[in-house]
Amino acid sequence: MPETMPLDADAIVIGGGFYGAVVASYLASERGMARVILIERESRLMQRASFSNQARVHNGYHYPRSFTTAYRSRVNLPRFMREWDSAVHSDFLKVYAIARRNSKVTAAQFVRFCRTIDAPLELAPASLAKLFNPHLIERAFIAQEYSFDSERLRQLLETRLARAGVHLSMGHEATAVQREIDAVRVCMRSVDGRTTTSMVAGHVFNCTYAGLNLISGPHGHSHASLKHEITEMVLIKLPPALEGLGITVMDGPFFSVMPFPARRSSTLSHVRYTPHTAWIDTPARNPYAELESQARSSRFNYMLRDAARYLPSISKAVYQQSLFEIKTVLVKNEGDDGRPILFESYPQLPGYSTILGGKIDNIYDVIGHLDMISFHTSP
Repeated sequence: MPETMPLDADAIVIGGGFYGAVVASYLASERGMARVILIERESRLMQRASFSNQARVHNGYHYPRSFTTAYRSRVNLPRFMREWDSAVHSDFLKVYAIARRNSKVTAAQFVRFCRTIDAPLELAPASLAKLFNPHLIERAFIAQEYSFDSERLRQLLETRLARAGVHLSMGHEATAVQREIDAVRVCMRSVDGRTTTSMVAGHVFNCTYAGLNLISGPHGHSHASLKHEITEMVLIKLPPALEGLGITVMDGPFFSVMPFPARRSSTLSHVRYTPHTAWIDTPARNPYAELESQARSSRFNYMLRDAARYLPSISKAVYQQSLFEIKTVLVKNEGDDGRPILFESYPQLPGYSTILGGKIDNIYDVIGHLDMISFHTSP
């Protein structure tokens, strides 16, 4: 019989965003893996999509057309609040407003939806309702939603990984995976291209988000169809009339304002203007190369002018900077805006899995899936 390949690690996790870091920590601290390696191409954790987003901790409101996504947010929220409490900010009032025209839900439908998922909701008082253009907004509500500080999350994860004994291989990227006897080999190189190496592990988890299909191997590509977008998240300083508020107009081609604690700022995003370009995933197009070559011309003025039609006082917001990043979603959920996780394994490459998350609280759906897997670790 062939000899078992000696292992460099029980598990290798590729991608040091929030998902990859939590998965690595879980494997080491909860599943008893003595040797876990986390590979990340950046010099620090959580520098890409985990940072450049709305920083919203979802509570279901955002998904009236996807009951499953909304319900999972409601289920996951309490656990997220307990586990990451020092990184969660609740010191703002969250307002959801329903547009009179071009919205895919009415105010009455939104109320029924919130009752169905048992999400707290109340009518906004007159002092808040008057901030909106009554000709364009049907009704405004106060919701219970939170934001997270990505810098604080990174600090908490660094501490957690260190305590769990996870080895961080920063400044490296995985290029290929190969099948070994009862194991998976990960080929990697330094980002400066000077060194190449490989490591063997019993289990490998690809958590690289937009880069899921950039790592070659016998497994081929994801079974699911993926869509990439180059997005612009605008950081703004809110005018005094809107300080202490988070505002979302829905459900259609509208906008959202959320606190962004990592920069003591607020984000402005717009369904129509935040995506600059989009394409279906194909081996011929590297999402990160596309991002690097994209002209960084801000659409802030377009976002602001349209948002001001619904919320006049936002016209006084001050532009600070734009965060450009790749957003990756499942094509099958384009119609209902759902954000389920993607967790795939491959018969051609036992021990190798890819994980794609859509929202930060989805991490517990990933953990739930990992809980059901039987892992074999080295003595």
